[in-house]
Amino acid sequence: MMPVNVFPSTGTILQCLGCRWQEGLAYRRSRSLQTRLTLSITYCIVVATFVRAAPEQSPNPLVEIQSVLRGQQDAWNRGDIDGFMNGYSRWQSTVFVSEDEVRRGWETVRERYRVKYSDRAKMGTLSFSESEVTMLSPDTAVVLGRWHLKRANDEPHGRFTLIFKHLPEGWRIVHDHTSAAPPTK
Repeated sequence: MMPVNVFPSTGTILQCLGCRWQEGLAYRRSRSLQTRLTLSITYCIVVATFVRAAPEQSPNPLVEIQSVLRGQQDAWNRGDIDGFMNGYSRWQSTVFVSEDEVRRGWETVRERYRVKYSDRAKMGTLSFSESEVTMLSPDTAVVLGRWHLKRANDEPHGRFTLIFKHLPEGWRIVHDHTSAAPPTK
């Protein structure tokens, strides 16, 4: 099998457009209006195909994932559970595992947070630390880290493992496994 270059050279493109290359300048020969329109339309279709086929990938997934986590932390510390939930995918298949229970669906996870953290005192101040982002593919990452709540009477803390997926709306959590460390005395 012989490799074939499917991308035309500059000279070939100019020739198809009715131009001639001479001493570093392109000169246009006269072509019929129908030929020019056909070539222009064909060119637009080819360019649109390549532009559309290119996957929309963020410039730096690690920075964007860290930004989602910072946004969640900031929303939590404002008492904004809905803002915190913006970090999660709104899919029915979104998974949250904690306290020996598996919850599925964005609404279910949101309701769990609303019930468990029904007021600012229960929410406390959240901080994430030791976040390690590992890219599994161009559109999937796993994040391992620590969470810590500072409240008036206690400071619960633990670890989390999150699976992020790059979706049309950006990087979102599709799977969250969070565990709490035993209370310190």
